[in-house]
Amino acid sequence: MFIQTEPTPNPNALKFIPGREVAPGTSIEYRTIEEAAASPLAEALFELEGVDGVFFGEDYVSVTRHERGPGWGDMKASILSVIMDHFVSGAPLLRYEAKPEGHAEQEDDEIILEIKNLLDSRIRPAVAQDGGDILFDSFDHKTGIVRLRMRGACSGCPSSSATLKSGVEQMLRHYVPEVNAVEQVL
Repeated sequence: MFIQTEPTPNPNALKFIPGREVAPGTSIEYRTIEEAAASPLAEALFELEGVDGVFFGEDYVSVTRHERGPGWGDMKASILSVIMDHFVSGAPLLRYEAKPEGHAEQEDDEIILEIKNLLDSRIRPAVAQDGGDILFDSFDHKTGIVRLRMRGACSGCPSSSATLKSGVEQMLRHYVPEVNAVEQVL
């Protein structure tokens, strides 16, 4: 098994591509070892020194390291080994079904459906190439503000605010005139 590694715009995150499906049709993020108990792979990665976050995309694993932890040179081989061992063993990705994320408890009117459609069709695929994900949180009809959550390598990335303002906001404002601004929910 060959696992390809790619850098991301976030210097503290690397994208590992095992050449097979990881989390088909969804994305899952773990920010603590307690959360990671839901996944044997995420739990094993968190047991490595310096791991600060694990994100499963459709066909990749994104690992975020502690900013003050060991460097990638010290961590990469162990991470590759854990990922390879997991997929070779045939163990399931999840111990139990994950709760779906990405859609707040707001009723989906026409504007929200249009925003979500743009996110899913144009924005999320581009963000996934950088080892992350972007999820709809809410839309305020009075102010025209869309709130989004960045996950995976994009969460905490130095360029994520620029991506939101110059990329995502411009696209949403172009296609959905009711949108005035985009804000990140932390």
